[in-house]
Amino acid sequence: MMRSDQQKPNLSRQAFWDVDMDSIDYTKNARFVVEKVIERGTHDDFLELIKYYGFKGVKSLAKSATFLSDISINFCCKLFDLQPIDFKCYEKKLLNKEHWNF
Repeated sequence: MMRSDQQKPNLSRQAFWDVDMDSIDYTKNARFVVEKVIERGTHDDFLELIKYYGFKGVKSLAKSATFLSDISINFCCKLFDLQPIDFKCYEKKLLNKEHWNF
């Protein structure tokens, strides 16, 4: 899943404004990294994820994400040829319906 010739991906601070990037374990916290970049990263950050984890790796990590916005889920559906129901976080959203907004 991870390229052995690269210690860590070269990501911008845009998605990681609230995290010490030097302390991230990019193997252990791969799902967290993918979630952050999909939600708040740049186009170059996303390309770096693909380079680092591989297309299939990012696809798998995105599917197991604990939170992605509807826009991010739709983006991933188009990119990875998936359905919203394929995402763990989408199933969670269906189970936790919001209250009526009066």
